[in-house]
Amino acid sequence: MSATNQQIEMIAVSGLDFDLQNPRLVEFAKDKALTPEEVLNILWDEMDVRELVLSMASSGFFPHEPLIVAEESGKNVVIEGNRRLAALNVLLHPQIAQANNWVIPEISDELRKSLENVPVIFQDREHSWRYLGYKHVNGPAKWSSFAKAKYIAQVHRDFGVSLEDIASQIGDGHRTVQRLYRGLMVLQQAERTGVYDPENRTTPRIFFSHLYTALDYEGFATFLAIAPKEFETESPIPEPKLPELGEVCTWLFGDRAKKQPPVIQSQNPDLKQLDAVLTNRESIAALRDGQELGYAYEISRPTGAVLEEALLRAKREMMRASSYVATGYDKSEDLLKIAGSVATLADSVYEKMKAMRTDGASPSRITDL
Repeated sequence: MSATNQQIEMIAVSGLDFDLQNPRLVEFAKDKALTPEEVLNILWDEMDVRELVLSMASSGFFPHEPLIVAEESGKNVVIEGNRRLAALNVLLHPQIAQANNWVIPEISDELRKSLENVPVIFQDREHSWRYLGYKHVNGPAKWSSFAKAKYIAQVHRDFGVSLEDIASQIGDGHRTVQRLYRGLMVLQQAERTGVYDPENRTTPRIFFSHLYTALDYEGFATFLAIAPKEFETESPIPEPKLPELGEVCTWLFGDRAKKQPPVIQSQNPDLKQLDAVLTNRESIAALRDGQELGYAYEISRPTGAVLEEALLRAKREMMRASSYVATGYDKSEDLLKIAGSVATLADSVYEKMKAMRTDGASPSRITDL
């Protein structure tokens, strides 16, 4: 997929500007206008510009990868290649690295001269979105899920392209475009309606993949009564379910104002556990009451499955303990008492299960065995 068939031109780096609308930067902008210095720091800290600095210091600028530039408001805005522009600025102006305590290699005057002008292709955003979408949403240089969603929404809004057409143009056959867009609309709806402020999150950033992935799960979908991903709506959650949307965002990202940490620590297995919790009223009540996710999840599960897993886990641990007795037991009285209490518990569980199986006794009858 080609960016364009337009002619490549050589342009001075000093005449190029960062793209402040770049979705990767918007993720860190927090709804404020970024300065070029802030952009440079974000690119260095979050997007590993140092590796490009090392590459250019060794091999120069690769001429077969021109920057894509749009002329906007009298500026030459780099809409593809902001990391490379950052690397160029750092190498051409070593005082920037010095002021930020960044370690960069020294380069020769000859190399510095060769980096002052770089190849660019001039093309506006409307004519370049297919190439950028393919490359960064579904292609070899993928952005974060949040940046992808922002870009998809931008193309959809600014150029009036349907989500289906965006997916078709960038080769998405898995409805990823629709899922990302719906996830972003849900997050923006939460913020717009005041049920959740992303700036109050306790996580270092919005783990957007948690949200857009969760919305495909049955428990989340039913709990929120969410519109299908095929609907291109800016308000996927019906108004009566907005309080639940605020709860879900808090459980996913935490809320400093409420002094509530997120219950999701990692997508696997926490997200599926939360999905199961949302299918059970008692489990939801436990979570709302401040109980840990693991406890709420256990309530949601069939008791037979919990029993089986507990027994299998206990068996594994006992086999592990048995393998260490010969070398690990120091003949202490305390360890012997612990082993005895384990044996007593095991006998009690066995007798209860045996009585139920052989005599048909109910659980209430055998609790005191």
